[in-house]
Amino acid sequence: MRFVAVTFAFLFIAQAEEMGVLRKLSENKLAPMPGLPSCITMAVESGDPSKGPSVIVFKGTAGCLIPWHWHTPTEHVMIVSGSAKVEMKGGGSATLGPGGYAMMPSKHVHQFRCTSACSAFVSSDGAFDIHYVDANGKEIPPEAALAKK
Repeated sequence: MRFVAVTFAFLFIAQAEEMGVLRKLSENKLAPMPGLPSCITMAVESGDPSKGPSVIVFKGTAGCLIPWHWHTPTEHVMIVSGSAKVEMKGGGSATLGPGGYAMMPSKHVHQFRCTSACSAFVSSDGAFDIHYVDANGKEIPPEAALAKK
């Protein structure tokens, strides 16, 4: 099985989390991540996504699409600004605005599109990864999933 283990090490600023974390959104150093669309930038808020539970903040441009995929951990997404359409295979879809929430269980196939420039928090209960799939649900490499069509 092929998958992308998204490495966040270069975005993670070591700090004593046992002391708590206080950070304004403007203080984050958002950057693109390999294996994700270039229209998404993100930063780690807490935890280490390569090793376990974490909270990530991201921004996406209008129209930015993270195509059909799944994650090993359960994923929680809360929209901060703008709007995004979240679609789940075999389930519903919704366009969410600020305060909107989506939860995708482990290995649940979904896609995410910023319908306007958007920002959101993503919380995962385990090491974060992303597995892209084609229209038939077969796993495909990131290069194929992210290729311009």
